[in-house]
Amino acid sequence: DASGDIAWDAALTDTSLRSADEFARPAPEIRFVRARLSGDDLWSFDVTLAYPDTGWNDYADGWHVATPAGEILGTRVLLHPHVNEQPFTRSLGNVVIPADVDTVVVRAHTLVAGYGPVTVTVPLTQSVQSAQYDVARP
Repeated sequence: DASGDIAWDAALTDTSLRSADEFARPAPEIRFVRARLSGDDLWSFDVTLAYPDTGWNDYADGWHVATPAGEILGTRVLLHPHVNEQPFTRSLGNVVIPADVDTVVVRAHTLVAGYGPVTVTVPLTQSVQSAQYDVARP
């Protein structure tokens, strides 16, 4: 229903950080980020997450791409648990990254604990690879 969509959007746009320790649950782990420039200021992101989903009551329910200042540029909502699929990768395309933004931050979210404290910062100015990310520019 529409009110459920509003709740998802509100949860995933709330940038306040709460520690996973508050909920006695581990934080979501961002294993890898792949960023691809796909057009004028348009990027696609593939994010690999690991989180001990327990089912519908507690699972990794999304991630976002933001500027270092915290402006959310794109959100990937995960609509179901991935109990038997860990780690898992999901994509988000057509993310508009303004030309003056040269770095983005990826943060994962869980249904119970909210945003995890660990982020992955991805530089976008050139094609580059590291253990945490891969950036592809034509």
